[in-house]
Amino acid sequence: MNILVTGGAGFIGSHLIDALLDAGHHVQTVDDLSLGRMENIRHLDGHPRFRFHRQDLLERSALSRVFREGNFQCVFHMVANSDIQAGARQTDLDLKRTFLTTFAVLECMKEFGVKKLAHASTSAVYGENDEVLHEDIGPLFPISFYGASKLASEAYISAFGANFGIKSWIFRFPNVVGERATHGVIYDFISALERDPRRLTILGDGTQSKPYLYVKDLVLGMLFGWAHSEQPLNYFNLGVETTTTVSQIAHFVVDAMGLKRVELHYAGGDRGWVGDVPRFLYDLSKIHRLGWKARRTSDEGVQLAIQAELERRKECR
Repeated sequence: MNILVTGGAGFIGSHLIDALLDAGHHVQTVDDLSLGRMENIRHLDGHPRFRFHRQDLLERSALSRVFREGNFQCVFHMVANSDIQAGARQTDLDLKRTFLTTFAVLECMKEFGVKKLAHASTSAVYGENDEVLHEDIGPLFPISFYGASKLASEAYISAFGANFGIKSWIFRFPNVVGERATHGVIYDFISALERDPRRLTILGDGTQSKPYLYVKDLVLGMLFGWAHSEQPLNYFNLGVETTTTVSQIAHFVVDAMGLKRVELHYAGGDRGWVGDVPRFLYDLSKIHRLGWKARRTSDEGVQLAIQAELERRKECR
C-alpha cells in the first residue's frame, strides 16, 4: 500500500514507520518536528519506499498537495499534543494540535478519496473511572483537554465514516514507553537524577498505577488490529494486563543508574497533576479475542524503556 503516517518523526510514529516499511509498504510522513525528532527517522535517509515532509498539518494547501501527489490508500494518524500538562496551561493547544489536525486529515481523505484510517486514541477518553475499562463503557467524560480532543476526534471519525465511506480503526493507547520517547515519567526521573543523584521528587503519593505498554508491542497490536478487523468502524483498547506504580518506576530508575541512598520525596496528593488519571485498568478481551496479546508485561516494558533511554544519553555524551 501507499500509506501516509502523520507525526512519523515522533516517538510512536517512527516505530510504526519502521514496521510498515518492514512489511513492504510505501510510506510518507508529515511532521512539523514540534515534538518529533529527525534522529528518530535518520536511519531511513535514502530509503526507496520512504519520504518525509516537514510541515504543519494545519497548513491546508500544503497537506492537500501531499495527498494529491501521494495517492494514499490508508492514513495512520499519529499527530497530537501528547503533553497533557501543557494542554492544561494552554487550553487551545489540544483543540489545534489534537482535534483540528484530525479534522484536517479527514477533510483531505474525503477530498482525495482515501478510504482507510487508523487513528491513535487514548485511555484519556474514559476520564476518571473506577471500573475496568472496556470499549463500550459510557458515558465518557474526559478530565483532560487531551482526552476531550481525542474523544471529539473519535466522534468526527465516526461521522466522516458514516457520511463518506471511510473505514476506520481506532486504537486507545495506555501509557506507552520505549526507545525514542521525548517526555514522560521515565524521561523525567532520569533527567532529575542526573541533576541531583541524591534526591528525587515524585509527583503525587507514588501509588498511581497504570499499564505501561512497550512501544514495539503497541505497534504490533495496531497492525494486527488493522489487518484482522473489517467493520466499518473498528475500535480497540491496546494494553497489558499488568500495571506499574510510579514508586516502582522510581526504584527501577535508581537501580538501573546504579545509585545508592537516593532520598525519594513525595509531593503528595493522589495524582501527579490536574487532568492526570491516577490509576486505570483496561479490559483487553476484545483485542485478545481477535488474536493479539502484548509480549511484555508492564514492568518489563518500563525496564526496557529505562535501559534504552540510559543508552541513548550515554551515546549523546
